[in-house]
Amino acid sequence: MGLLCISGPGKRAPYYTCTSSHPLSNTSLLPFPSYLPPTPPRVRRLQTHHNRRLATKLSEKTPRHDQERASDTITLHWMRLTRFPIRYDATGQTTTAPPRPRPPRPPPRALRPSITDQTCSLRRRCGINRASGVNDNTGTKYEHLRAILTEDQRDSATELAFKYAVYRINNDKFILPNTTLVFDIQYVPRDDSFHTAKKACKQITFGVQAMFGPFDPLLGSHIQSITDALDIPHLEARLDIEPQEKEFSINLFPSHTYLNQAYKDMIQFLKWKKVAIIYEEDFGLMKLQEIIRSPPSKAIEMYIRQGHPDNYRDVLKEVKHKEIFSIIVDTLPGNMRLFLRCLLQLQMNDYRYHYLFTTFDIETFDLEDFKYNFVNMTAFRIVDTANRQVLRILQDMEKFQPIGHSILNKTSIIKAEPALIFDSVNVFARGLHALERSATLSLANLSCENETPWGDGSSLFNYINAVEYDGLTGPIKFTEGKRTNFKLDILKLRMEQLYKVGEWTPDDKINITDRQAFFEGGKPNITLKIITIEETPFVMLKKEKNLTGNDRFSGFCVDMLEYVSRMAGFNYIIEMSGGGVYGMIDTETGEWNGLVRELKDKKADLAVGSMTINYARESVIDFTKPFMNLGISILFKIPSSQPTRLFSFMNPLAVEIWLYVMAAYVLVSFTMFVMARFSPYEWNNPHPCNLESDVVENQFSVSNSFWFITGTLLRQGSGLNPKVPTRAPTQLFSFMNPLAIEIWLYILAAYVVVSTTIYIVARFSPYEWHAPSPCHDNKEIMQNDFTLSNSFWFTIGTLMQQGSDLNPKAASTRIVGGIWWFFTLIIISSYTANLAAFLTVERMITPIESAEDLAKQNEIEYGTLEGGSTMAFFRDSKIETYQNMWRYMESKRPSVFVSTIEEGVDRVLKGNYAFLMESTMLDYTIQRNCNLTQVGGLLNSNSYGIATPIGSPWRDKISLAILELQEKGIIQMLYSKWWKNTGDVCNRDEKNKDSKANALGVENIGGVFVVLMCGLALAIVVAILEFCWNSRKNAQTDRDSEYDYEEEEDEDDEERKQRLEDGLEGEEDEGGVTRRPPRETRPPVSPRVVLSCAWVVGRAEDRSRVVEGVMLTGRL
Repeated sequence: MGLLCISGPGKRAPYYTCTSSHPLSNTSLLPFPSYLPPTPPRVRRLQTHHNRRLATKLSEKTPRHDQERASDTITLHWMRLTRFPIRYDATGQTTTAPPRPRPPRPPPRALRPSITDQTCSLRRRCGINRASGVNDNTGTKYEHLRAILTEDQRDSATELAFKYAVYRINNDKFILPNTTLVFDIQYVPRDDSFHTAKKACKQITFGVQAMFGPFDPLLGSHIQSITDALDIPHLEARLDIEPQEKEFSINLFPSHTYLNQAYKDMIQFLKWKKVAIIYEEDFGLMKLQEIIRSPPSKAIEMYIRQGHPDNYRDVLKEVKHKEIFSIIVDTLPGNMRLFLRCLLQLQMNDYRYHYLFTTFDIETFDLEDFKYNFVNMTAFRIVDTANRQVLRILQDMEKFQPIGHSILNKTSIIKAEPALIFDSVNVFARGLHALERSATLSLANLSCENETPWGDGSSLFNYINAVEYDGLTGPIKFTEGKRTNFKLDILKLRMEQLYKVGEWTPDDKINITDRQAFFEGGKPNITLKIITIEETPFVMLKKEKNLTGNDRFSGFCVDMLEYVSRMAGFNYIIEMSGGGVYGMIDTETGEWNGLVRELKDKKADLAVGSMTINYARESVIDFTKPFMNLGISILFKIPSSQPTRLFSFMNPLAVEIWLYVMAAYVLVSFTMFVMARFSPYEWNNPHPCNLESDVVENQFSVSNSFWFITGTLLRQGSGLNPKVPTRAPTQLFSFMNPLAIEIWLYILAAYVVVSTTIYIVARFSPYEWHAPSPCHDNKEIMQNDFTLSNSFWFTIGTLMQQGSDLNPKAASTRIVGGIWWFFTLIIISSYTANLAAFLTVERMITPIESAEDLAKQNEIEYGTLEGGSTMAFFRDSKIETYQNMWRYMESKRPSVFVSTIEEGVDRVLKGNYAFLMESTMLDYTIQRNCNLTQVGGLLNSNSYGIATPIGSPWRDKISLAILELQEKGIIQMLYSKWWKNTGDVCNRDEKNKDSKANALGVENIGGVFVVLMCGLALAIVVAILEFCWNSRKNAQTDRDSEYDYEEEEDEDDEERKQRLEDGLEGEEDEGGVTRRPPRETRPPVSPRVVLSCAWVVGRAEDRSRVVEGVMLTGRL
């Protein structure tokens, strides 16, 4: 990685802009302040050389990581200017001038005796001799401390800790008993290096024994350069990432090399394989550069992201999307609260995530929302708050706090920065105390304008460097100004608070004292006791033997617990308990039973099963978010199918409708008859030909009889011209599907029988005979076609949609016919539509349809599970219907309540019992028994939840897990698995019923054939009666005619005799022969008689000869 820096003018001070060629950097110009005080000349000379030619090259091998880090910014900390000038040789290469020789440091001198115990005020200037540091009035020795803090540290805990440390030293009788420490604090902006250096030089001119601060890395480097040049001890408490050694720097903050090693050891102990590093400031990435360059293992994948308050969510979303669960966090303390809130919003707070924070102040943040989620949070601290000495100091410090200001936070925990500055003052005091035992420390007249260093600075630095001390931040020891002895406590967030689980030291490295605090094998070490009762399909005992522990159980809740435990972070043990009931309160004693009682007494951690959430239970225990919604419904046995009646074709219309139709039929028929009587247009000549013709013809021949039945059956009328057939369906014989094969055979048989019957009936009925020749011009003989029988025939033909041979001609008859047609259209259409539903769907006789039907009757018993939420619902309900049902159930003897759901199902199967139960169990039951069904809808709305004791920390964690399971569809998947996808689900053939209608059998429409046979029998009887009646009538007519003829013949004989006597017997013809008057012939036989008897003759020509002979001879 190369770095090219170019100098340029600045608003306050010159600066350098540097371009980095590092592949991970996307920032080309990075301003770095370069101001150095104009004095001493050596420093000015150094600045001049750098302004003339500044070329800094940094070549380090950096491991190649994922290219996604290409957008990350790496800011290179500006190279602190050394106190050695840079020169150029003949080839133009830079060389570093050797340091000027320093005078040998004097050996420690004896400490001067105390002059006075009188001290000066901390804020008031004392009359001090600048050369000797002795008060001219009292002779007390004063040592001058100078501190530079940033503006945001004004009146902060850091400032108060510095003042308290000075106050404590001045009041200590054993450390510097004859010396008083006085101080001066200057405040500077964090980004103003010019004014920082200016104020430091001003403080130096007033005399100084040591310089404290600032804690900002950039400003601290400026002050350290000045103190190095003037040999002034500089006590710091900041992270210094520069590898160069500082001659006069005493840094109490652990070296970044040691810190990186501590982070590496922690990562290696946790066995992280995929790590995300989220840093906020550029300095934060430089702080972790050792981890990036040389990770603990080559197999570790690292994703480095820079975050700030505006993009915390985006960065964390990316980390979550990549499924990175091991995260190192380096953010500013002021933004930590926002960062933690983003973790909660993105639900990155479960046991899978492990956060390693670089801050030493993790105890000062509010982690209440993370304590019970089992999220892994690990951090180091440098202040051991459990140490007794530390506790005593913190107690004294708490008394020192001025009104309105605080060194400690609300939990009486001091932050690392105030503790470090407190220790730095104590380290200086102990070093000065050791020096004054052997020598007197002079206060030299120093200035940034000259190059004269402080002569006693080296001695004081050596004494301070040799201090070994146990302070607020633990054991303190230095090597070349760097802290080499310290102890970092490893903190781990657990259920209640942060606990110390180990420590890290530079010598012993990591030492975990409580390994159980960490998840092992990806599973938490918390084991919860979960109680339940056996209830299918929520929790069931397996039939296999030799099973122990949780392996004994299966079911919906058992599978759900497996998901929840992994997401919420706990192990669990399932135990049967509760006496087989979930819990119900005794209204007399107010005591609970079942699982609720055990949770109330905190004998268990969780209770799972079909446990309904209600107000009474919620008042004594807690529930998580519901994992299933339900309601109360009615389980009832499927009623047996209604027996198919022979006359089921009459079901579509009520009995009264059939009566109305028959009445309308008769009424319209009579109306047509009457209207035809009055209308002259309905009268016509029935025999338009000669009335004397003896040739007659019957329209119902054998072929015509079969064709009439064929035409009416196919609903094409009785004409002789058949219609064009419709296009055949895809399947050749699919038109036969609606009827069973036996029905088709019956129809064929009926077709033959009816045709033959009509033929026979037509032979017997004389009204089917008429004159075949319509040629007669006699207008006086008229006949009306709408006789009473024809009127009935017309209406029945139109009602059956077959028409008739009668056509109304008058307007009045047409109005009646039209309105009758409209009536038959509506009736037949409604009948046909409803007939299809009645004949293709099996009707069930369901005596109840809802809870209201149950409450109104007493024949069917109904009850609930005893001691359950359903029973409590009816008991506590304010709805009148449910109150009536509760009074019935409570007073019914024997009891209608059941102890188990299986008992309730058995009672339903036995009949005459309805079981009120929750819809989830009802659905499960009817899925496995096709004889059961649900009646009506849901009576209420309830939910199942996991129960916990009141105040349990697990409720919110489990609720979040349940919500996530619902969003991912896992709850629905488990429901389908245990309700619908098991092998014992019955097959109701729902699909087949929906796709194909049932064929009609004899039991469906057999009544039509019965009616048809009855009608045929009635027609035969009527025909025989007509034949008999007409035969008798014709015989009587023939007898009357023969009697009249004999009387007339006798009269003729008497008249002939009389004429013979009178000589009028005969006349002679042309031949002289006398002719007798012709004798009249016997009247002919009635044609009806001939027609009634001719059918017995076999062949048609024989029948014709018989008819002709009878008609000619007049005799049979």
